[in-house]
Order: sequence, then C-alpha cells, then structure tokens
Amino acid sequence: MDTIDGMRTFIAVVSEGSFSRAAERLNMSPQLVSKYVAQLESRLDARLINRSTRRLSITEVGQGYFERCKDVLADIDEMESAVGDATAAARGTLRINAPMSFGTLHLSRAIAEYQCAQPEVSVDLTLDDRVVDIVSEGYDMAIRIGRLRESSLIARKLASIRLVVCGAADYLAKQGVPDKPQDLKDHECLRYTLSSYSDRWRFKDGENAIDVPVSGKFSASNGDAIRLAAMAGRGLALQPTFIVGVDIREGRLQLVLEDFEVEPMGLYAMYAHRKYLSGKVRTFVDFLSGYFGSPPYWECG
Repeated sequence: MDTIDGMRTFIAVVSEGSFSRAAERLNMSPQLVSKYVAQLESRLDARLINRSTRRLSITEVGQGYFERCKDVLADIDEMESAVGDATAAARGTLRINAPMSFGTLHLSRAIAEYQCAQPEVSVDLTLDDRVVDIVSEGYDMAIRIGRLRESSLIARKLASIRLVVCGAADYLAKQGVPDKPQDLKDHECLRYTLSSYSDRWRFKDGENAIDVPVSGKFSASNGDAIRLAAMAGRGLALQPTFIVGVDIREGRLQLVLEDFEVEPMGLYAMYAHRKYLSGKVRTFVDFLSGYFGSPPYWECG
C-alpha cells in the first residue's frame, strides 16, 4: 500500500462515515478500503478508527492525523497542479457543494458547459441547503448564497441575488394586495426556515430599514417548496428571482411591494485559502465568474 493512497482512503472513510460509502466514492471494494486503513494503522502503530457493527468513530489520535492528512494531501495536489504550464487543462474530480434549488435550476447547466471545455474534469455535485464545512467534509469548493460573514474561506462573488415578494393572483384577489410592508401582518407569509429573516422580513424605504414580523401556516427549508406553495395560493413568498423569475414573467406569480427594496444577497464561489489553487477549482471559478451575467440572465424580462 502506498502511504498517500492509505491517507486518501482514511480521509474518505472519516468523511463518509462508513467503509462502504468510502468504497463507492473511491471506486474500490469495501474489503480493500478496510485493508488500507488497517495497514495504515499498523504502520503508524496507532488506532485511528474505532469500529463497531453499527457505527464508526474516530479516535483522538485519528482526529489529529485526519487534520494533518488533509493538509498534506492538499499540498501534494496543489504542487502537482502548479507543475508545468499554469494554463494546462484541469483534471481530476471536482467535488462541489451547492444549494438545492440553485444547483438544479442553474448550476447543473453551467457544469455541463464547463465539462465540454474541460473534458478531463469529473464533477461530483452534492445539493444541500445546509451550510457545510467544505474542508472537513472533503469538498473542493462550495456555491453559497447569502450575505457574507467573516470566514477563513476565500469568496469570489459571481452574481447579485435579488429578493422579491410575490403571490398567486387568486390569493391576492381573496386577501388583497399589500400596499406597504406593515400590511404583511394581515397575510399568510410562506417562510424559508434556513434563512436568518425567516420570521422577520427586512425592507428599505429610501434610507430607512423596515423590519416586519411575519407569520403563516407553512414554512419549508427549500425554496422550490415555498414557490410551489405560493403558486397554489397558500400565501405570499419572499424569494430570489432565480427561483420565481420565470413564474413572474409567465403570470403564475405576481410581484407586490415593488416600491420597497429587499436587501440583495450575493452568489459566491467559496474555497479554502491556499497558496496554490488546483487547476480544476481555478478553471471552474473562472468559468462561473462571467457565466451568469450582470445583471444575471434570470433577471431578463
């Protein structure tokens, strides 16, 4: 067993939480994965993982080794990618984490076009609305939507994300159209539970900020679920235009409170800070930086 292969196998087992899932990720048999980890433990003369019939748990020694392995392998990958011409074609597997709705509606098409230009890059895309730790969970990069907080990660802005309040025509006909944000107290508001503004929507009236408490009988952790509820006449939704833009253009949803701006968010490519950036990450981020447009194409019309 090559030591580097053993380290990669160990990282996969810890990241995936099982030998079988690590085997699928590495395209190896579970028996070989288990053998590699056992050989690594034997060479180090240390127990890295505690095994039971139900679960795996990393030992204290294993946790320290896991963190060092990630740094060592990242340095090796970066050194290899830095060798030779910086414009050489990217290669390898690019592991990306992205929000569910944006990944389905917009990112998948971008990835397909990128891979046409970079045929030696394989992409492993995970769609998940929770915020992941891209380093500890083994991702090369993440696509995130929000307002940036301080982080050790590098963030490259790809586009602005505009938020709008909208509802179905039948709902507005029955419940009335709100004239000002304060009118939302009399409406069913469909709330996105993973957002910091789930129970309080913030608007701007000129230079003044208006925080409005909102409530309703439906909330969800996914934007498409909110969108479908709005189209079904369940209430008003505060959603990004990359989700509801087509429905607004085609009349399935109607804008309200257009005179009151909602603070926009950003679309970002996030990756770990390294002296050298791998070719696969560098080329993909460069590709995305001009892909969505300014304003982004989903705002057209």
